Amino acid sequence: MSTRRKFLKNSLAATAGVGLVGTACAETSQTTVVRSNKPKALSTWVHGIEANEEAMRVMAEGGNALDGAEKGVMVVEADPKGSSVGLGGLPDRDGNVTLDACIMDHEGNAGSVCFLQNIKHPIAVARKVMEETPHVMLAGEGAKRFALAQGFAEENLLTESSKKAWEEWLKSAEYNPIINVENHDTIGLICQDTQGNLSGSCTTSGLAYKMHGRVGDSPIIGAGLFVDNDYGAAVATGMGELMMKTLGSFLVVELIRQGAAAQEACEDAIQRIVDKLDYKSFQVGYLAMDIAGNTGAYAIHPGFNYAEMVDGKNELIDAKSYLNG
Repeated sequence: MSTRRKFLKNSLAATAGVGLVGTACAETSQTTVVRSNKPKALSTWVHGIEANEEAMRVMAEGGNALDGAEKGVMVVEADPKGSSVGLGGLPDRDGNVTLDACIMDHEGNAGSVCFLQNIKHPIAVARKVMEETPHVMLAGEGAKRFALAQGFAEENLLTESSKKAWEEWLKSAEYNPIINVENHDTIGLICQDTQGNLSGSCTTSGLAYKMHGRVGDSPIIGAGLFVDNDYGAAVATGMGELMMKTLGSFLVVELIRQGAAAQEACEDAIQRIVDKLDYKSFQVGYLAMDIAGNTGAYAIHPGFNYAEMVDGKNELIDAKSYLNG
């Protein structure tokens, strides 16, 4: 794929001076790209349907892409029926629900929290970190103290159903992560607003029955989420250790910057994992959007799906995968 990109770069060099008409443009290594000003929401997994609905509602009522990215995933964080994000998330092996989240806006600002306990909306705390502190990430008890000082309420996030599942797991206490959504399904959300600006969010309770203190890719800028408003945005889901070792979301956006289509960039990022790591027992999925509103999605295994909403249509789509069953 890199050879194809090099060929395109060389073959399009002669057209570098040819512009396209649009509301705003950005130069890639290939050619000029037209920035879309059509509101759009793109998010991981089936719970992305409701996240998209809320994000688009917020933007329709005057909110920007950052507002949409935050408020959209808050719906999922507050759903006690979901076992992988926020309230009702499956706990670590000691019975503690620990949360990770990050958010990034079109100006390159970012905020993050990791190993946060007893706060239902880590994404909102992450935005506060971004806007109210000189830092990018707060962790553990420090993140919790900051959240309480900002007016967030402390509450028990371990629901009865998640507690029962954990107690059942304790009978064998075997750590065996399952491919796709059975015990971890981060929600990542990318929004584009009427100004054509991109923002993104990522939030999770992480791997079920993980070691106490484990942090995945979701709060790490460049691993679970990356936004470059000149080129595109990407989010990741699945086994966080693999994205952390390859900085996959940054890689996807960097490939877009170099001239790859969003779909090609996602495929190349999965190929990087395949080439470098032991991948067959784990799922990773990437989801991307460029400034023109073009999207890409790709995973290691079949089963990764995502929700895309534009022009009032909210659709759940099965992503292509490196392995095919």
